[in-house]
Amino acid sequence: MSNYVIGLDFGTDSVRSLLVDVQNGNKIKESVASYNRWNNGHYCSPLNNQFRQHPLDYLEAMDKAIQKTLRECSKDIMENIVAIGVDTTGSTPCAVDREGIPLALLENFKDEPDAMFVLWKDHTAIQEAEEINQKAKNWGGNDFTKYIGGTYSSEWFWAKALHILRNNEKIRKSAFSWVEQCDWITAVLTGITDPLQLKRSRCAAGHKAMWHEEWNGLPDVNFLQKIDPLLAELKSRLYQQTYTSDKIAGTLNEQWAQKYGLKKEVVIAVGSIDAHTGAIGGGIKEETLVKIMGTSTCDIVVASPKVIKDKLIAGICGQVNGSVIPGLIGLEAGQSAFGDIYAWFRDVLFWPTECVLPKTRVVDQKTINQIQQETRDKIISILTEEAEKINTVQTELLAIDWLNGRRTPFADQGLTGAILGLNLGSNAVLIFKALVEATAFGARAINEQFQKEGIKINEVIALGGIAQKNNYVIQILSDVLNMPIKISKAEQACALGSAMLAATSAGVFENVKQAQEKMSAGFLKTYYPRKDFVSIYNKLYKKYLNAGSILEKNLKTD
Repeated sequence: MSNYVIGLDFGTDSVRSLLVDVQNGNKIKESVASYNRWNNGHYCSPLNNQFRQHPLDYLEAMDKAIQKTLRECSKDIMENIVAIGVDTTGSTPCAVDREGIPLALLENFKDEPDAMFVLWKDHTAIQEAEEINQKAKNWGGNDFTKYIGGTYSSEWFWAKALHILRNNEKIRKSAFSWVEQCDWITAVLTGITDPLQLKRSRCAAGHKAMWHEEWNGLPDVNFLQKIDPLLAELKSRLYQQTYTSDKIAGTLNEQWAQKYGLKKEVVIAVGSIDAHTGAIGGGIKEETLVKIMGTSTCDIVVASPKVIKDKLIAGICGQVNGSVIPGLIGLEAGQSAFGDIYAWFRDVLFWPTECVLPKTRVVDQKTINQIQQETRDKIISILTEEAEKINTVQTELLAIDWLNGRRTPFADQGLTGAILGLNLGSNAVLIFKALVEATAFGARAINEQFQKEGIKINEVIALGGIAQKNNYVIQILSDVLNMPIKISKAEQACALGSAMLAATSAGVFENVKQAQEKMSAGFLKTYYPRKDFVSIYNKLYKKYLNAGSILEKNLKTD
């Protein structure tokens, strides 16, 4: 008799629920539910780098997605669902009260952005991140950034918590502790929400909060005190122990079990960050780099402790034992914007349709709405079609891909992007082409940073919507990297990876490798570099590096 597991993947815009047969990885049912408040632009201020999400968005979307997934399932399937795995964006932390309730769920904080989850791409804590980096190098003790590439980012836990604690007195007085999104979702499902009792993710803690075995947990309280006494005080209400995501966080809370008609014995795996489960679902193994390509990218590599030894990999987003696959060191890097860059350019081009068209008297409102919808939906696809027709040597436009800061190499979220070489012949298609090339150059800089630090990359696997739907982007990426790129067949690789971890935590498999062998979706196709384009992009890439080096100080925000 088959067993079944559910993988829950909380992305930037929505949650996906994937019901899988553990015997073969076959998808039984898949559902997606959007975050209503987020998609209506609530609680965000892009000009101020503020991106917040209300916990009700997560709860409501999760409920809808699970309900849709289970609605038509047979009794046999329902009775044999054995585990649920959860992944979320990260670092996406939130202040909670003594019971572990996010402050935004309390009446007096329901519309307070600082009481909500601080999304991974929120960069309001740039100053705090810089202070952490300065103190880490000069305080006189351990450099607590040495296992996260030597640079702490404003995208991560301590910087975000400190920024809000400093700037919001009401939150400071009401917050007992802080939780990462992946830890809170698993806590809700198990009912173990006490911040001092819930099981914390090794993945999130190691890559985002400077947790490490060398110092037996989180950074030294004396170091945190030198940054700000608020952090030293907070540490006592956090955690020391962490768990890999093949472990059990608990079993399904009775409330949820009754609501969905599931057994209370359903295992809930320890949570993880989406990119790490995506790497598992996409087929990661040693000497393979997996690119999770969405609004941003995360680049994941795993290596044996025998390979890493005592080596510190500079310029990346962490090296953590067991953060991806238990027993291996998980290495993370990435770009702070990838698909977001294309979306930004789409929105720039869409402005006349959004702001000028409604003022016309030539057509009625219904027609205006239809034109707006169709135009917005087709801009990227038509730009792509036209860009494919351009001979690469016809343009020398060059873009720098730091529109949302730089995550890797060497995190600096204060950086901004640029487009160079514009003239009166530069049109929308040429600019789009330059932006696509820039994202590929940013990806190559990451590969080269790994290789410079002695980490072998023999193959690249790409997954996500961009990888499966935009041939042009992936072909340029292959040309720029001068490497074949395999495309994962899994449409929801992050949810599939969470399902694999769930099955392992429930004891269906002895380890994650076995789960991958049984449940893998395989590959759709492989892209190969075009020799003529490789030589052209080698030259343009050198210009990209040179321009970035020259302009970096000028592209830094004050």
